[in-house]
Amino acid sequence: MNKSFQLRKLLKAKKKLVLGGAHDALCAKLIEEAGFDGVWASSFGVSAATKCLPDANVLTMTEMLEAVKGMNEAVSIPVIADCDNGYGNAINIIRMVKEYERAGIAGISIEDNPFPKKCSLYPGERQELVEKDEMAGRIHAAASTKNNKDFFVIARTEALIAGLGMQEALNRAAAYEEAGADAILIHSRKPDPEEIREFASRWKGKIPLVAVPTKYPQVTSEGLAKMGIKIVIFANQALRASVTAMKETLSEIRLADTTATVNKKIAPLDEVFRLVGQPSLEENEKKFVKNYKKSPTAVIVAAGFEKNFWPLNFDKPKAMLEIKGKSLLARQVELLKKSGIHRIAVVTGYKHEKINLPSIVTYHNPLYRQTHILHSLFSAEDEMQDKFLFLYGDVLFEDYVLERLLRSKHDISLAVKRLNVREAVQRNGFSKTERDWVKIAIGSEEVMACGHHLVSDTQANGEFIGLALFSKRGTKIFRETYHRLLKKISRQPFHNAADLKKAQFTDMIQELIDRKEKIHAVAVQEGWLDIHTFEDYQKAWETAKI
Repeated sequence: MNKSFQLRKLLKAKKKLVLGGAHDALCAKLIEEAGFDGVWASSFGVSAATKCLPDANVLTMTEMLEAVKGMNEAVSIPVIADCDNGYGNAINIIRMVKEYERAGIAGISIEDNPFPKKCSLYPGERQELVEKDEMAGRIHAAASTKNNKDFFVIARTEALIAGLGMQEALNRAAAYEEAGADAILIHSRKPDPEEIREFASRWKGKIPLVAVPTKYPQVTSEGLAKMGIKIVIFANQALRASVTAMKETLSEIRLADTTATVNKKIAPLDEVFRLVGQPSLEENEKKFVKNYKKSPTAVIVAAGFEKNFWPLNFDKPKAMLEIKGKSLLARQVELLKKSGIHRIAVVTGYKHEKINLPSIVTYHNPLYRQTHILHSLFSAEDEMQDKFLFLYGDVLFEDYVLERLLRSKHDISLAVKRLNVREAVQRNGFSKTERDWVKIAIGSEEVMACGHHLVSDTQANGEFIGLALFSKRGTKIFRETYHRLLKKISRQPFHNAADLKKAQFTDMIQELIDRKEKIHAVAVQEGWLDIHTFEDYQKAWETAKI
């Protein structure tokens, strides 16, 4: 609903409206929840709370508007903005009205103070007002500028505070009504409401009256309504209450050197989360982000210490070895981001403090010397909630390899290089038992076996290259199987490992195969390099792109 129309509808329906003064959006939300009819966006409060500055036109119109926008967006009730003197003359007011109306604010209040102003409640201040006709020109400019006929313009006179007398206050109010004001705010700093009572009794105008009982707090809004006041504004009590509460709480924390003594006196975090809409945010994230999320989270395992790389890795993990000015890990992260994957988790172990790349999250496996890849991977289980990509921390690959894997629609997919194992062993001179061998069914892309146990040349016809993709369902299967195994056989031999903690990633894949889960192979012929030996590292230097 248009909030200006909403305000006018409330004015017709209710005997009186009661507004609470807010200094920020959170305060406005609390005002709404307390049952107030609307929010008074206090220039005094905004100046004090957002900039710690006096109420003296130190803030610009734009700064004030930004604060009022935040309040308006936080609540469903109307917001009236305290716009002081309009930030200048009638020309300034024309722009101001356009901006506030465009922002959806229900209305504004303009006072007959000069520019710059001083708060009318400052002790000892004697107000010097602009001429009545100049203020009438301000109101006329505001009324003539508004496009929304319901936009509400309050004319505030400080005549009583300036000591100009009751008749001058009445004369000014009448002139402001004639100029187009929708209401008159009559201000007083007497310790009782007698000036307000007299003004209301002598007021002959047709537009409603507004009062701010800051200096005469004994009167109720009902009492003011009986005098003829239609809108009552409790303008700055929330701000003052917060100052008292913050001072007391901070002093107690400082003296006690702990927050334990104040925890029961302050709002729990859950209440703040509720007020700022955190539950709604999480619901929307689940509905509109997670349900439509196309890019998986990447989990890179880079925890281990490899003796065969000493002394290159004496002061850094293998993943941080440089290749032409960029570490191996930095190259992986760069390629992942290029492919649209921005949530990247790295499992660290040896020299974990050396892994400090920006825009990654890290999980530490302190038992990296006693455990192996599977245990390290589950150190980052928090990242395995949905679709995720698993990577060895010592593999270089081209973007087209990753993109081909990401296109897979299967629940669990392994990037596999098809090869003749016997020829590969003879050519490279490595032991068959050191590699992640894979057996793929003839004429299909289904993985029939996986792991170091494929020692016969006829058993394996491919090699896992260190990249695997899990769908949401695949992730659930992978995690649930692992946790069942933890409960049943955590200390027993597990495929090629002495126990589950020392298991390879491929041991777990073999377990899933044994449980009749479908594992898909994405064939890759080139575009990757496993940095397994010094020779591999040297080759990476020769072939890597800068």
